[in-house]
Parts: sequence; structure tokens; C-alpha cells
Amino acid sequence: MSIRARRLAREYQKLLSDLAGSEFVRIEVVSGDPPCSYRVTYDLTGLAWDDSSRDAVRAYEHIVDIYLPLGYPRKQPNCTMRTPIWHPNIGDYVCIGDYWSPGVTLVDIIAHIGDMIQYKSYNLHSPVNRAAAEWAAARIGSFPVGDRTILPADVGEPPESLPRAGSPLDDISIDLGPVRDFRL
Repeated sequence: MSIRARRLAREYQKLLSDLAGSEFVRIEVVSGDPPCSYRVTYDLTGLAWDDSSRDAVRAYEHIVDIYLPLGYPRKQPNCTMRTPIWHPNIGDYVCIGDYWSPGVTLVDIIAHIGDMIQYKSYNLHSPVNRAAAEWAAARIGSFPVGDRTILPADVGEPPESLPRAGSPLDDISIDLGPVRDFRL
């Protein structure tokens, strides 16, 4: 089995274990064995543009197709929005470039897109949808629009046997400086 096939198989198994019982996300395999193409349906509060009111309105179902290209994981997944959404970093495609690295799992990407839908995550400085970015910049205090968490709190937690930051075994002190808010 190739490196890519092993990674795709691990990603699929992780999807099954981490998201199988999610009440907010449904995942369908579209193609591949192991799967390389998925359709993800989110039941989350997001926004869509309403031409009649000339404003954003709440939308509750969002569909994204995710394709893991031949160069994956060196190449980022292609994420295509299939339902209308009003978000600075989502147009015909979902911009995950600020978040993506080869070590990020497909589960992480799906959770991140869920955060984007709810306006928990957005970048006004490199928008895909400039009109949505201008609209959002004038309403920053209105976000997030949803409060759902895709992944249970214990998913991704280190095992209890590993030391946690700040534990007595942590003998390295690093000052990372002030926290910056990247949403502005």
C-alpha cells in the first residue's frame, strides 16, 4: 500500500472514530478506496446573503465537498462550498490556506470549516469574498453566530501519561509575547 493510500485510510478511520456520532456533521464518502472524496453536511448556524433584504440572514444547513488530491498531504484538500454562504473566506471554494499544513488531519479541517461557518474563524485581510469581508468588518461585535463544537473536548487530548504544559516536568519557559487577534 502506498504512503498516500495509508494516509487516506488513516484519515477515514479517524473520521469514523471522531465524528461518527456527531449531531452537527454528516459525512458521506463520494469516491475512492480508501476514500479521497467526501461530502460533508453541517447542521450549524451560519449566514447567507438575502437579495430581497439586502442583508445576511441565518442559514442552518451547509454542504461542502472535500477532495484530497493526488499530492495530498503535501497538497492541501480542495474544499468546495455547495450551498450559499456569506463569509469572507468562503466563495465557490473554502479558503483553508491560513490553516492548512500537511500535519493537519481531515477531521481538523472539517472542524475548522465548521468554525468558519459559525464565524468563529475568519480572516478579513485576505478575503475570497470581498463584499462579505467589508460587511463583516462593520459587524465584528456580532460574531460568532453559532456556538456549536464539532469535536468533543476529549478528542485530540494527550494521554494522561504525558506531561501537560505547566506540569512539574515542564522545565522550559517560553514567553510567546502578547496574544494577537487575527480577526481584525
